[in-house]
Amino acid sequence: MSIDISLDTLVAELKQKQMKKLAVAAANSQSVLEAVSAAYQAGIAMPVLCGNIEKIDFTARSAHIDISPFEIIEAENDAQAISIAVSLVRNKRADALFKGLVPTADIMRAVLDKEAGLRGSGMLSHVGIISSPTLKKPVFLTDCVLVTYPDLDTKIKLIENAVAVAQKMGIAVPKVAVLAAVETVNPKMPATVDAAVLAMMNSRGQIKNCLVDGPLAMDLALSPEAVKQKALQSNVAGDADIILFPNIDAGNAVIKTFTIAAGCTMGGIIAGAAAPIVMTSRSDTPESKLYSIACAMKLA
Repeated sequence: MSIDISLDTLVAELKQKQMKKLAVAAANSQSVLEAVSAAYQAGIAMPVLCGNIEKIDFTARSAHIDISPFEIIEAENDAQAISIAVSLVRNKRADALFKGLVPTADIMRAVLDKEAGLRGSGMLSHVGIISSPTLKKPVFLTDCVLVTYPDLDTKIKLIENAVAVAQKMGIAVPKVAVLAAVETVNPKMPATVDAAVLAMMNSRGQIKNCLVDGPLAMDLALSPEAVKQKALQSNVAGDADIILFPNIDAGNAVIKTFTIAAGCTMGGIIAGAAAPIVMTSRSDTPESKLYSIACAMKLA
């Protein structure tokens, strides 16, 4: 059964509930304030702005953004803004973290701090969610942002994080396609070997709560017609819920192609921490930023 987790559906669902709080680290950016204000206006998140109050206020007034409903917590610098935002989430005063105008490395350092961070039980990874005008359901993508060149053990953890997110979104047993350039195992193509091992581990119960198959090329992962033409026998091919990429190069190229050329909406969160983390890019569309926040609020 297909699960509808499109942006419109998530917004409609979240509007029926009390707004959860979104701690914004270094909020003195027009794009950041526009994103979190849109989430508030949509009725899905209550921002808590952390940063220099004068800069935040100046930025908001210059861009004609109404921030009067939001709590603002003063911070002397970006490092303190990050610390405050992380602390709010850690101490259950906010439900999710939003990266503002700060380097990714800085906020990840704070999140991973053993004493004051948001460490979860496993590895952190990015799980993207593509809502496509042509596919019949949203598809989860990992990792296109954070983990660069995963080895076999890391790929297992990527699957586990993506499966946990998909299940919280309502997919009981997600289908995982391990991507490669071809669907046959070739010792000279390491991605195909890893894919075959992951599929075997799943069949033997070492990777749980999902169905895993690979290697699969992208057409075989998503197109039932391609599966039919190639006469491939698979319980995942043509109907994948999760795409596991061999590396960040492949993943990043695909998500940007989806969003720029194919008209898809891309949301996403950092999974594996004690709470959802939203990291959007300034080049993301307003719709994609809102989708990411909606996903975080659904998972929080």
